[in-house]
Amino acid sequence: MKVKNSRMEALKMLISSMELGSQEEVLQALEKEGFKLTQATLSRDLKQLKVAKAASMNGKYVYVLPNDTMYKRITRPRTAMEMLQSSGFLSISFSGNMGVIKTRPGYASSIAYNIDNSDSTNIIGTIAGDDTIFIVIKEGSDKEDVIDDLTPILGEIR
Repeated sequence: MKVKNSRMEALKMLISSMELGSQEEVLQALEKEGFKLTQATLSRDLKQLKVAKAASMNGKYVYVLPNDTMYKRITRPRTAMEMLQSSGFLSISFSGNMGVIKTRPGYASSIAYNIDNSDSTNIIGTIAGDDTIFIVIKEGSDKEDVIDDLTPILGEIR
């Protein structure tokens, strides 16, 4: 059993540190670590670890270990209408004439678009990522003015 545990740990380390796109590549990497096994054994190990394939940054499909949060179940799934009513806004922080808005993943771009196309005289512009928006605040505007401008877009902020 010690051999299997060591092999499984080596397999996890290899998958998390290398872009391995085929079982053949995984077998070769394991062999370099001193583990000689069959494709059938590797298949069982991958299944036991719940390994999946996902696109890497360069578009190649590679083996990945499961994300623990992927397997967490929510107690009551939200309806589509409930999701549409949520702005995705989580929090806002200020420093000088800058602000950072945190959103749920995937919401930042559309929220930033709405901010940029609002009638705000206090926000010069935004830069959005996946779940973060950087805002530049006009000189002379204070935090309360910005919050007043953002409330119609984000919902109640306070």
